[in-house]
Amino acid sequence: MTSKLTPLKDLRVVKHQIPAHGLIPNTSIQNKPLLIYRSAFPSGTGAAQIEKHLASVGVVTPQWRYTMYSTSHFHSTSHEVLAIASGQARLCFGHEENPGCVEVGVGRGDVVVVPAGVAHRLVEDVEGGFEMVGCYPKGSSWDMCYGKSGEEGKIGNIEDLRWFQRDPVYGDEGPALDV
Repeated sequence: MTSKLTPLKDLRVVKHQIPAHGLIPNTSIQNKPLLIYRSAFPSGTGAAQIEKHLASVGVVTPQWRYTMYSTSHFHSTSHEVLAIASGQARLCFGHEENPGCVEVGVGRGDVVVVPAGVAHRLVEDVEGGFEMVGCYPKGSSWDMCYGKSGEEGKIGNIEDLRWFQRDPVYGDEGPALDV
């Protein structure tokens, strides 16, 4: 491991099962919860250090640094790991029109494991400069789905996706293995 992490015994993890909404499956297909690792990385950990650490674990490949799109979208071909590198934001998971959606604040050092099919969007960049390191399981390519007519065939991809065999942040132990 290349970065100091919050010890697993001290890590606070929030789990959410989110019901399907229209053509957005959320957690209904694989029943794997949205996971939020609170302050997994110490607050002084920069994007480059986060990328180096996640690459060293070998489960996901860091692919971009950016904020989150403000339009609800999901991926049918890959799970996603989002590590917050700077700032704070309010994010919506499950689609804003879904009565079962989850709106949550995240900040620097948090990590969000987004199962394939879970809609997500930026609600508010709280202080400006919100940036995440976006990662996908090694060998996966991601797509963009919006819960629109014509995407029904893509949703079937989710059922066959493998879940993490190792935790993307902690490796051989970790919250992603306990679901």
